[in-house]
Amino acid sequence: MGFLDFIFGAKKREVQSFINHNAIILDVRTQREWDNGHIEEAIHIPLDELNTRVHEIKSLKKPVITCCASGVRSAKAAKFLNLNNINATNGGGWVSLQNKL
Repeated sequence: MGFLDFIFGAKKREVQSFINHNAIILDVRTQREWDNGHIEEAIHIPLDELNTRVHEIKSLKKPVITCCASGVRSAKAAKFLNLNNINATNGGGWVSLQNKL
């Protein structure tokens, strides 16, 4: 196992662990991006609305896997959720995440 396999394998295992614990998938892309395709069972809250809608996620009382187009916005969303006492991980790009489900 090489270094990159170790790093990316750990992320894959973390995402799988969240899935095994009935995590919700939170897509933080824009409405236009969402309309062009998304993971069927995902919840959509654009990143710029997350601050005012975090209570919606808290009320679900489940771990969260965030996703976006490439993983940058979802990383910000996961960090924000964790700071708000919500167990969250960055699932990266939605297409890649969809392939892991």
